[in-house]
Order: sequence, then C-alpha cells, then structure tokens
Amino acid sequence: MQALNGIDTKFFTCGICTKEFSQKVNLDRHYRTHTNEKPFSCDLCGKEFSDKSCLKRHYRTHTNEKPFSCDTCGKKFSDKNRFNVHLRTHTNEKSFSCDVCQAQFSQKHHLYRHFRTHQNVKPFSCDACGKEFSDKSHLKVHFRVHTNEKPFSCDTCGKEFSIKSHLKVHFRTHTNEKPFSCDTCGKEFSDKSNLNRHSRSHTNEKPFSCDTCGKEFSNKSHLKEHIHTHTNEKPFSCDTCGKKFSTKTHLNRHFLTHTNEKPFSCDTCGKDFSNKSNLKAHFSTHSNEKPFSCVTCGKEFSRKNNLNRHFLTHANEESLSCDICNKEFSYKKNLNKHYRTHTME
Repeated sequence: MQALNGIDTKFFTCGICTKEFSQKVNLDRHYRTHTNEKPFSCDLCGKEFSDKSCLKRHYRTHTNEKPFSCDTCGKKFSDKNRFNVHLRTHTNEKSFSCDVCQAQFSQKHHLYRHFRTHQNVKPFSCDACGKEFSDKSHLKVHFRVHTNEKPFSCDTCGKEFSIKSHLKVHFRTHTNEKPFSCDTCGKEFSDKSNLNRHSRSHTNEKPFSCDTCGKEFSNKSHLKEHIHTHTNEKPFSCDTCGKKFSTKTHLNRHFLTHTNEKPFSCDTCGKDFSNKSNLKAHFSTHSNEKPFSCVTCGKEFSRKNNLNRHFLTHANEESLSCDICNKEFSYKKNLNKHYRTHTME
C-alpha cells in the first residue's frame, strides 16, 4: 500500500515484465499483450481483439458511425485518438520533441518512429524478401508489393491504390486542388513531395548520389532509375509484347504505341501527342522558342533532334577518331562510349 495525496493506492504488478498498474482492469488488458489472447470478437466479421475498447472502435467501421466532430472544420472521426491528433493540425501543437535533434512531432508514435532513424534500428522485417523497416506501418505497406493488394479505391474513377496517401493525392486530380505552393515562384502542387522536388530546381540541390559513378540527382526516383544503367536491370516489362525497360516512365511511353493513345494535347492548336516531351517540343513552334543551340556555330533550334541532325554538318570539319582502332565518330560522347568497348576486352 502506498499513499498518494493522502489516499492509499494499491498497485497491480505484471508477473512477466513487472510493469505496475493502479487498476486491475488495466493490468488484465496489459497482460494480454504477452499472451496474445483476444477474447473479444466482432459479430459481423469475426475479427478478434485483445481489448473491448478496440472492438468498439472497430465496430464503427461497419456502422460508419463517427461520433467525434471537429468544431473548427467539421471533419468527423470514428476514433477519439485520431480526433485528438486531428485537432493539433489546427493548433499546430507539437508536444513531442526528439532529444537528439530537437525535431518536434504532434504524435508520440511519430517521435518513436523518428528516433529509430538515429539508432538505425529496424525491428520489423518482411517474411517474403527479408527487407527491414524501422516502423511497422512501413512494413505493412511494403508487404502489399508482394500481395499486389490495393485496398484503397477512388470513389470517382475506381482506380485502386496500395497506399492511402497515394489515393489522397490522386483524388486531387479530380478536384484540381493544389494546396502546396512554392515560396520562390508561387507554382502550386497537389503533392508535397512534388513541391519538395520542384524546390530543388531553384536551389540546384542534388542530395542523392550514385555509389557507382558519383552522379548526383535532385530526385531519389531518378537515382533509382539511373542505377539500372549500371546493373542493366530492366524490371518493367510490357504485358502486350514483352519488351523490357529500365524505368516505368519508358514503359508507359512505350505502351502508348500499342493503344495509339495520345493523352497530351496542345492548348494552342489542339494537336495530340503520345509523349509529353514531343508536346513540349511542338509547343516551341508556337512560341518561337529555340532552347537548343549548336556549340560549334551557335545556331538555335526548337527541337533537340533538329540540333543533332544539324550537328552532323560539322562532322566533316573535325572528325573524332579512336586512337586504338581509328574508327571515326560525329559525337564525342559516342567516341567515349566506344572507348569502353576496348577497356572491356
């Protein structure tokens, strides 16, 4: 018996981990985390829970009941914890701070997840491929690449997603909502990651570098695609003809050759294109923009392939030949690429 503010308080101790509780019901609930006992089951779907309150919260997913409503924006929630977390988005309250780097978080479990980045602890591993994660939710999302599960679908067009945030970003394509804007130029984006990627175009920051050749990139996905040039890996294959590609962008572009789809149209003349880069090149014919200039004579062109064709006219003026086999090239980059065929012999 211990005195607390003049009141005798009895503590209930867990026999497994010695954690103490002031109420037996809390001890019983905690004890089930050790035994994995789940005595409460849903009458509708049979899902089992270790705690009655969790069952009650789950049951609202069937009834779609949302008893917790935000006074500020009117958004409703079925779970009180999520409701409390949401309230902090209005107050911008961040009560949890990291002792290492002082980063602040509005949710305690976000702090815990962040703290593992300092410790490099990854306690959750994928049973299918062995990849390790610092956060259980990241493992859960990753596992869907093996099962191809896409539990989140768009109510407007039916498109399915494996990640809820991807659905949220996609939905803005229907509403044309762009809540993220660049402080430098004012350009707006529907996705924060696209804003971050764009912001680096102003700072010329390239935080992602290739371990093999040292080339730097402003975008992590571009680095990932670049690495395939070293490994010659082509993980994306066409379902129609079987042709393989090192990047998903190239696969998507190729796939349009089968469907004859031309989703990119010119706002000025209405001409349609299967490729965004071709639309961009075409658009310069209206603006009279000529962004490609010859390094030899300075002549300017609206399209890169026209510049390349023009450059051949200078080829006879100064030929580039291989010192080893005397083979000649019009472009220095082709000569450099050719040199590597000798070093591989």
